[in-house]
Formats: sequence, C-alpha cells, structure tokens
Amino acid sequence: MDVVVVESPAKAKTINKYLGKNFKVLASFGHVRDLPAKDGSVRPDEDFAMSWAVDTASGKRLTDIANAVKDADGLILATDPDREGEAISWHVLEVLKQKRVLKDKPVSRVVFNAITKSSVLEAMANPRQIDAPLVDAYLARRALDYLVGFTLSPVLWRKLPGARSAGRVQSVALRLVCDRESEIEHFIREEYWQIAALLGTPRNDSFEARLTAFERKKLQKLDIASKAQADDIKGMLEGATFKALSVEAKPTRRNPGPPFTTSTLQQAASSGLGFSATRTMQVAQRLYEGMEIGGETTGLITYMRTDGVQMAPEAIDAARDTIAKEFGPRYLPEKPRQYTAKAKNAQEAHEAVRPTDFMRTPASVRQYLDSDQLRLYELIWKRAIASQMQSAEIERTTVEIEAVNGARTAELRAVGSVVRFDGFIAAYTDQKDDDAEDEENRRLPEIRAGEQLARQAINATQHTTEPPPRYSEASLIKKLEELGIGRPSTYTAILKTLEDRDYVTIDKRRLVPQAKGRLLSAFLESFFERYVEYDFTASLEEKLDEISDGKLAWKDVLRDFWKDFSGAVADIKELRVTDVLDALNEELAPLVFPAREDGSNPRICPKCGSGNLSLKLGKFGAFVGCSNYPECSFTRQLGDAANPNGENGGGEDGTKVLGKDPYTAEEITLRSGRFGPYIQRGDGKEAKRSSLPKGWTPDSIDHEKALALLSLPRDIGKHPESGKMISAGLGRYGPFVLHDGTYANVDSIEDVFSIGLNRAVTVIAEKQLKGKGGRNGGTAAALKELGDHPDGGGKIVVRDGKYGPYVNYGKVNATLPKGKDPQSVTVEDALALIAEKEAKGGGKKPFRKAAAAKVPAAKTTTGKTTTGKTTTGKTTTGKTTTGKKTTAKKSATKKPAAKKKG
Repeated sequence: MDVVVVESPAKAKTINKYLGKNFKVLASFGHVRDLPAKDGSVRPDEDFAMSWAVDTASGKRLTDIANAVKDADGLILATDPDREGEAISWHVLEVLKQKRVLKDKPVSRVVFNAITKSSVLEAMANPRQIDAPLVDAYLARRALDYLVGFTLSPVLWRKLPGARSAGRVQSVALRLVCDRESEIEHFIREEYWQIAALLGTPRNDSFEARLTAFERKKLQKLDIASKAQADDIKGMLEGATFKALSVEAKPTRRNPGPPFTTSTLQQAASSGLGFSATRTMQVAQRLYEGMEIGGETTGLITYMRTDGVQMAPEAIDAARDTIAKEFGPRYLPEKPRQYTAKAKNAQEAHEAVRPTDFMRTPASVRQYLDSDQLRLYELIWKRAIASQMQSAEIERTTVEIEAVNGARTAELRAVGSVVRFDGFIAAYTDQKDDDAEDEENRRLPEIRAGEQLARQAINATQHTTEPPPRYSEASLIKKLEELGIGRPSTYTAILKTLEDRDYVTIDKRRLVPQAKGRLLSAFLESFFERYVEYDFTASLEEKLDEISDGKLAWKDVLRDFWKDFSGAVADIKELRVTDVLDALNEELAPLVFPAREDGSNPRICPKCGSGNLSLKLGKFGAFVGCSNYPECSFTRQLGDAANPNGENGGGEDGTKVLGKDPYTAEEITLRSGRFGPYIQRGDGKEAKRSSLPKGWTPDSIDHEKALALLSLPRDIGKHPESGKMISAGLGRYGPFVLHDGTYANVDSIEDVFSIGLNRAVTVIAEKQLKGKGGRNGGTAAALKELGDHPDGGGKIVVRDGKYGPYVNYGKVNATLPKGKDPQSVTVEDALALIAEKEAKGGGKKPFRKAAAAKVPAAKTTTGKTTTGKTTTGKTTTGKTTTGKKTTAKKSATKKPAAKKKG
C-alpha cells in the first residue's frame, strides 16, 4: 500500500475512490509549516537560515501521515500543481524525514491539472521527483516577504504610529490605489460640447451622424469648448443642406479571446456576475474539487490558479467535437486555435481554466450545482468553447456627409455595424463588448452615395471630462498582471490584506484608499521609493521566475536584495519624525488640508487663526493639529474633509450640545478628537465617552442615539450553561457580544441594541468554535436558517464551508451527504445529522476533550532541527525520544516525537 498526500479532504475522498484499496489518501489541509510571526525566523547573518513552526492542528495531521507512512510501501506527494503545491510537498517530506519514518521507502511527486479519474491515473503513471528549483523560488519569495514585513514594521511603528505593517507586494498594490486617488483629486474637469444631426434618407429612414470637421478643420474631442461656439455651429447646421459623399461597407472579423486565466476569470466574474475576487476563487475551488455526478465525484474544471492560456491537445479536440455537435459545422474553424499569454512573466506550464469535459454542458449539470456554481461554470464553459470557434463576421459601414450653408461647410460621419455571422459570439460575449460605443453597434438604414439627406434635428450636448475611475478588484488585478507584479495564487491574498488592515475599503465595488492606507503609501514612496516602484517589484518577480527555472541561485537573489534594503532601513532609522511629517504634509496636501468653502488658506488653524496646521502623530495614528498647541487645542481626524474646521463645526470650544442625561443631568456633547468624532457625558477625567460606530456620521447623531451609545455595554442575559452574564457593547474593533472573556463581533451596531439571548449564545459558540479551528477556522456563510433547536440552546444553520455544505448547531458541524441540496434540508434532516455527529464524538464534550490536549507547536529549521518543549516526557539532544502518554478519563493523548537537534 502507498500513502498519497493531497491538500484538501474533499480531494482526498475523491482520489481515494479513483485509486482503490492499494492506496491510502490523506489530506495535509494546505500548508503544514510556516515562519513564526516573530523576529528571527529568517536570519540573513546565518546565510538566510529559516525556522519553521508547525501549529497544533497541522502537527496532528502530520502525525497521522507519519503513522500511515510507517506501515506503507511508499509515499506519493500529490499536492496542487503550482509553486505553493510544490512547497507543501517539500514541507511534508522534510517533516517525515525528521520523524525518520521514510527509511528507504520510495518517494515520488505527481501532479494533475484536473480531478478526474483519467487525469489522476495518468499522473500516477508518470511520477517525478520534487522540483527543487520551484521549491527554491518558494523559499526566496517567503523569505523576501518576511524580511520586508519584519524589517519595515518596526520602522513604521516608530515613525508612523497606527500603521500596522507593510508587505512587499501589498505595498505596491496599495500605491496603485493611492496614486489613482491622487489623480482623481488633482483632476481638472474640462467642458466640451458634442454636436450630432438627426438625418433622414429619401426612403424616410432616420439615423444619427456626428460632427467631425468644421470649416475644413478636423475636430478633436475638446475642440468645441464653449456654449457660444457650440451655438454658432448648431445655427450653421440648422440652415445647411446635407449630402452623402461616400458610403463604405467594410467587412471585418472579430476573433475570440483565449480561455480564462486566474485574473481574466476574476475580471469576467466581477463584471458579469458581480463576484468579488475571493468569492470567485471560493466557487472555482468547489468546481475544481468536484461534485457527485452519476454516482461518481469528479472535478468540473481544471486547476484555477494559472496564467497559461493554452489548452491540452485532447481538450481542444473535445472542444471542437462539442462545437460541431452543439453549434454546427459552420462554427468550427478549419484548424485549432493556439494562444500565447500576453502578461509579463506568464508561467504557461499549466493549462488555462477550462471544463474537464466539454460535453458536460451547463444545462446538463444544473441539478448538481447551486446558483453561484452554475453561473461560474457556465462562464468558464462558454469562454473555453468560444476560444475554439469561428471568428464573428461583421460588416462595418461608414458614411461621410457634407453640410453646406452658404460659404460655410461642415463634415459629419455616421458609423454602424451589422453582424453577418455571429461565430463565437453565439457562445460568449465579453462584458466589455456589450459596453462598446453605441455607434459601433448601431445598424444604419440604406444610404446611397450622392443622395440628399433631410435635416430633422440638430443636437448640441454639453459634457465634461471625467477623472479616471477608482480601481475595482478586477481592474486592480488586471493592472498588477500587466505590470508583472504578483502571481495567480497571490491576487486574492493581496486584496484581502489591504482590506483587513483597513488600508482600503470597498464602496460600490470600487477600492477606496483610507487615510491610514494613504499615509503608509506616502511614507513608503517618500522614504522607500525604490521598493514600491512598479519596475523594481516586477524585476524581482522575474528573478523569482528565473530561480524556478533553475537559472538563478535563490540565496544570491536574497543577498543582493538584503544588502541594499537593510542599508535603506538603517538610513531611515536616523530620520527625525518632523522630517517625516514635513514630507507627508506635502505628499498628502489634498487629504491633510482639504479646500475650504470660503477660499481661505486651508493650512491656517480655523480656531486660533494664527497657528499652522500639520500632521501630528499619536499613539493610534495620525491626525491634524495646530502648531500653537497646547495654547490651541484644535484637532481634526485625518481625511475628515466634511469637517475641515474640525471638531464637528460646533461652538467655540469645538463641541455640539445634544442635551442632558435624564438620570445624571450631565450635559451630553458631540466632539471630535484626534481619533475621530465621539460622544461625551459630563466633563473631566471621569466623563464617559463613546466613539461613533462605523456608518454613523456626526450629522446623524441626536440626543436619543447619544444616550443609546452611552448606555453601553448592555446586559443581555445569563448564559444557560455557565450562568455568567452576556453583554453587548462597542469596542475598538466594532460592535461585539462578550461572555466570560470571549468577544464575538456582531454584524452591526443595531445588533448591539437588539440582540437577544439565544442569538448571543449562538454567536459566542461560533466564535469559540472558530478559535478552536486553527488557521482553517472561521464562520462560514449561512445558506439557510432552520430555526431554534427543540431542546433549546441556539439556532440550527446550514452553512457553506471550505469543504462543502454542513449543518451547524452550536459546536457541532455535521457534513451534508453528497448530492444533498443545502436548500432542501429540513429540521428533521438536520436533527438526525446532528445526533449522528454527536454519537461519533462530534458534540460538545468530545470537543472539550480535544481542546484540553495541548501540544505546543514544534519548531524546525531549514538545514537543521531544533527541539521544542512538551508538557510531559523529555527530549534528548542528539537523538529522538518519544514522550510518555498522559491519560485523561478514558482517552489517551500521545505526544508527538521530539525533534532531533542539529
């Protein structure tokens, strides 16, 4: 028997069915080791030695794998077919070597691009060894990211309080978002006019023509710059005669695009389906891992993290067969289409994203997929099919028209197009094609050269130039790909990091940089310009690709980078904070000093009238303050353009009186401090204060809302199990419920005032479950709420987890049977699943037992092994010993073997 290691348990179950009883398939659940989040995990002075840590959950899985390998004939590493997958295989192999369970057993690496029986069996028949250069590229990337983060972050904490950290690639992505915001702020609108004539043919058909030249001068977009100029031209045309000078019908062909890559899939899903990048990848992961169809679980799409645009020859043949069957022979080109990636540094070792079986049409799998899965599968299927179809044949007609009014002349043009043969458009049309210029899609009536045209109306419309739009997730990913920054597996992580750190927010699907994000970006651009340059980051990506190709040594790349980077950090450490603030005042002037309605100098303090405003740094970040402090106490939250006069535009002391507390008779005021607007009751050190929750603006605060905020925290009731009080309140990280030291966030501030005991218990239980779940924990999206459990104690909810839908009740998670529609689950179904799970040890008591067995994370070092301490048993330097067993009630917890010390 051979042990096969894959990444996800869903994949493990499927592949186990394909391989049979001679194989045992186990899941690593993603990465099994990582660099500890502390200084010293990568040590440049020790030739970039790296220390790796194994968390408790991964340690247990590695122990299970090691125990299985002991009794196996060999080991087959079958993780995902990319750099991260190669790294996971390498980590698993390194740990097994340290555990000394491999001995002389054969180890091989297999990769498959699709989870289908044929793909898996073919991969098993063609094993290889771990790709060392690919692992080296992973090590270099991980070390670079670590060194940048852990070297820059302390500098930020000293020079820019409030900034959490800076990542190597995330900082460049943030700069793109902030640079776009700066473009918008500095954009000057220009007025221009467009003139069009509605004309009629001798056959009484109407069409529109646009003005292109006046008085023999070609007109550009902004040439008609005033109403007077537009009225003059309009008057001339209203008295003119019109004649068609020429009519040209030119056939053109529109070719299909290639199948999806990771980034183009995310862009199309965003524009066509409204999916975020994260949602797109979550749904694609489910389609890749597979559904049960016809009694067999099979993957519906190929691996979805790729920048390759080509399909395998057998896939192209299958697509062509499907085209002939579904659309007809005319839609099939004579030869297969071949594509080449245009993106910089594209790694075309992998196929594009495509269906695993083209004959599996969206209609044929509709019953097995939920709405989002079906929509994304349909998008992938149509794009891949279209990529091998005939070009669309379009006839583009251009009519040149002359207008004459005495000695004055003008030229107009009408453009339209007619699809003579739809070709690939029959299967798929890009969203951008749907948004093309109206005149390109307009069909013109019959117009003959030389004939007179009747004037029906002349329209002059005013326009202004528009600033460039803010990036969406999809357009930012596209830009990163064009610049050669990041890779398919990193795009969603980049976006999530920016949002999680509050550097950007998403408003109407657009990325809006927040004050702290712009502050960080300006700081890096001012003092670490080279390291946030697009070309520098792209060139570093190219070096990482050369490492993976075996052309560069990974430690040479690290040495070159570290020499210059560490020197730059050392120089910045000597900078005075005042120098930093002066630079940021200039770089972020529109943000720090927003224009005032009265046109007065925005840098003069509005309170004292003599001090100069400037950025100031406090414990929790930057704010705007007066140079006459402490004589003048004026402050304003950074980025509060709505209140340039600070402190909510209140009275002389900057406060706004809202009323009095009915119980204490103390005055309640609305104020604005360096950390934003807040409510205060009374005065002095004992005054009670509350910041405004997210979504509440100073203008919306009245006496009633202020009293509600000051009444927090609110007691909800006693927990039915512990008897301890559950309360609700508003904290630094938003609205929450609290029980016995456990904080759990709720959706909105309104929930704080309205949440009941049952719901609060459920939220607390979900948070505790998330805390026990390690790095794969988290509360999954709710698909259907079934109501309260009949025995009390919380709600029963059907959720969509990483590995499929499941029923959740408190701490019990019971997986739905394969093929079971989550929306069809009844309360009776759920109760049966919960009872079965609890009987197998999936209830609250077994959960507590498992949580009580604390095994600290083991630590290892690349090239060496270090020994971690354990609670019982001993370790001996220079050899490996096994800790003693400890018994808790009827269960025994075996300690993992201690690691060999190098």
